[in-house]
Amino acid sequence: RLRYQYKDPYTGEEEEILIENTETRDQPKNRENALRLLRSMLYDKEMKHRMAEQAKIEAGKKKIEWGSQIRSYVFDDRRVKDHRTNYQTSDVNGVMDGKIDGFIKAYLMEFAGEGEA
Repeated sequence: RLRYQYKDPYTGEEEEILIENTETRDQPKNRENALRLLRSMLYDKEMKHRMAEQAKIEAGKKKIEWGSQIRSYVFDDRRVKDHRTNYQTSDVNGVMDGKIDGFIKAYLMEFAGEGEA
């Protein structure tokens, strides 16, 4: 018989886990098996928490479908436009070379502080 006081690190809730293992007559082997079962239970609890957190993140993502693009590159008109912020520039070659500071600044100015609670 193995008793373990478990305190959830995320919610602070406490619970007692009791594992009984009588597979063999050898007490040290039974204890070893009980510890292995305890580790697997704690691992399952952690994995369930992580999967729930990942599900929250996935729920907040936009679907990838037609019309959900972030940016348009129109080489004929020499224009690059960010659809989230409506920022646009005529320096297509500069953007293709990695000069996207204007887009980053526009995005930060538009969405600054939204993720904070």
